[in-house]
Amino acid sequence: MARVRFFLFLLVLLVGSVQAGPPKAAIASAHPLATEAGFEVLERGGNAFDAAVAVSAVLAVVEPYSSGIGGGGFWLLHRASDNRDVMIDGRETAPLAAHRDMYLDESGAVVRERSMDGVLAAGIPGEPAALAHIAGEYGRLPMEMSMGPSIRYAEQGFEVTPHYRRMAGFRQDVLRESPAAAAIFLTADEVPPPGHRIRQPELARTLTQIAKSEAESFYRGELAEALVADVREAGGLWTLEDLKNYQIVERAPIRGRYRGLDVISAAPPSSGGVALVTMLNILSGYDLSGLQPDQRTHLMVEAMRRAYRDRAEYLGDPDYVQMPLARLTDPDYAAGLRAGIHPGKATPSNLLPGYTGAASVGRDTTHFSVLDTDGNYVAATLSINYPFGSGFLSKRTGILLNDEMDDFSAKPGVPNAYGLVGAEANAIAPGKRPLSSMSPTFVRDADRIAVLGTPGGSRIITMVLLGILEFAEDKSPEAWVSRPRFHHQYLPDRMVAESDAFSSSEVRELEAMGHEVSVVDRTWGNMQGVMWNRLDGAVRAASDPRGEGKAEVRQAPVRE
Repeated sequence: MARVRFFLFLLVLLVGSVQAGPPKAAIASAHPLATEAGFEVLERGGNAFDAAVAVSAVLAVVEPYSSGIGGGGFWLLHRASDNRDVMIDGRETAPLAAHRDMYLDESGAVVRERSMDGVLAAGIPGEPAALAHIAGEYGRLPMEMSMGPSIRYAEQGFEVTPHYRRMAGFRQDVLRESPAAAAIFLTADEVPPPGHRIRQPELARTLTQIAKSEAESFYRGELAEALVADVREAGGLWTLEDLKNYQIVERAPIRGRYRGLDVISAAPPSSGGVALVTMLNILSGYDLSGLQPDQRTHLMVEAMRRAYRDRAEYLGDPDYVQMPLARLTDPDYAAGLRAGIHPGKATPSNLLPGYTGAASVGRDTTHFSVLDTDGNYVAATLSINYPFGSGFLSKRTGILLNDEMDDFSAKPGVPNAYGLVGAEANAIAPGKRPLSSMSPTFVRDADRIAVLGTPGGSRIITMVLLGILEFAEDKSPEAWVSRPRFHHQYLPDRMVAESDAFSSSEVRELEAMGHEVSVVDRTWGNMQGVMWNRLDGAVRAASDPRGEGKAEVRQAPVRE
């Protein structure tokens, strides 16, 4: 009998160690046309990295309010063949003529419009270089093939949606200031009617040149000359040297652990990975599932408060500033932060070390998640910052420029457009990358893999935190992306919540603890998630119901 039990035990171990075969392919993105473009490239023999190029380029065309060739982003890649995780840093850089006080008036006050509207707000774009690098180093297909769908949509156009109309209405006045932008994105200087088709012939030609030259023309050729001419004519600072000097950077992601989960996320100049690991390290000391809802929320908010304080104090471009990353992501450091959390009372932000004063909210950006049948996957968060970026369109190239310069600290302690404050670590300097909240993330345990991220300005990090905690409770991607959201970012010292996040009694309990709770009617974020269970082979994908995206799982064709 003992021998039988022994053999049964071995059988259980053997069966338990067997994993399912290759996964199905999955894509979740913020726009149906981008999701379809990704699958089109997969079906033509591409891998997840080729699909990422296709999805990025199409989003640059059909979501001009969120990302673009005139912007940048972070692409978090996992390559199955060597089990490698890497972050492609395609963040914008400050022009060489930029300086620390360029957005201050004669009295030293920040002139916010200068860092948000028009050519002075634009950093040197990184997306073309990032797409060329991903295609050349990780993809299977020629860049021309992967970018084919984006060229097609730029030429043939795409229909205006309700979300497009909201974003265009929000930035209508700024778009009117650029005749080239108004001619493309507005109709007779007004928000286009539903169903109107946006065509971008100049951008189609630009995308074709980028694809053929593998972005060389954008940084050193004909496109570079045209871009600089348009920017200089409009009073901007760009030079050909700025474009020639631009380089993408491969960075090691930030890593952490939370209750048996491996968390892999964006490294500086993103603050996302560091802040996420700090918050998760703090929360790992509590049994959140065993707490009452108001108590659980209180502890999560206190973790958010402390992580965002550290963000404001320490983080910036790693090529320019020294940051105590090992300390900030150390569980022992988090234990010290946890010790300062009262179980039943909110900690006023002005009592935390380094308090820097006052602070608003965030708007846009985009995210997508991809998994292919080889087990490669990508989480990518891309942006041109505020909706429609700077609002300035280069008439010669059709490229809409970002306003990422606003992500620098124009003046230490003064909030940017998203209410985020910063210190000297994020001050403007020539060639420097501004600090970001974009947080493309992987979460893994022995069997499951989550690929997720979201737009949302300063609220990105807390949305991803909530998504990770849903995954930790074994919930589906549909739960991650649809979960009601709340947020605290240290300054302003206020918790913001979607209308369905808390019951009225929970709000009262939180206020009794000393939290200021602002329940808002509008929602935020547009999370895109993919999950692969390697044990049973199940793949699921979900697109945030707050947006108009598309998530789908397909059996990709078998390559010979």
